[in-house]
Amino acid sequence: MIRILVLCTGNSARSIIGEALFNALGGGRITAISAGSKPKGEPHPVALETLRSHGHSIEGLSSKSWDVFARGDAPEIHGVITVCDSAASEACPIWPGAPVQVHWGLPDPAYVTPDSACREAFEQTYQVLKARIEAVIAAEADLTDPAALKAVLKAAHEGAALPDFQP
Repeated sequence: MIRILVLCTGNSARSIIGEALFNALGGGRITAISAGSKPKGEPHPVALETLRSHGHSIEGLSSKSWDVFARGDAPEIHGVITVCDSAASEACPIWPGAPVQVHWGLPDPAYVTPDSACREAFEQTYQVLKARIEAVIAAEADLTDPAALKAVLKAAHEGAALPDFQP
């Protein structure tokens, strides 16, 4: 099984959605966890609302520090995906096992106003992440090979559209 760590600064929106999607769509072949460099302490309510509206369980989703996954007793991680530019530019911890790292930059829907536009921004974020994750899952590569995993993760990002909102 391949384990992906989805990172964002606050671990409340994009990374939470990425974690839930990988776990829902991965079919046991790919699972995910998420974390942030400066976690907000709880998932954004509209992120949870968006996931529920698509039939995903939100049980167990939480905003947590990436330090949890840098310890020696942390679960093995095969790939790290940063979904926000600030997390991508921060000095990340040294991850056990030296997982591959890629950047899937997305604008943050949490800062969009008013509420109706915020919900639409979360929906767009959900759809973009879903398309990327489906591309990863559909890949016919040996994802246990780090070079193949990195190539598949990069291709999934490069082949997907970006949301059209601005925070």
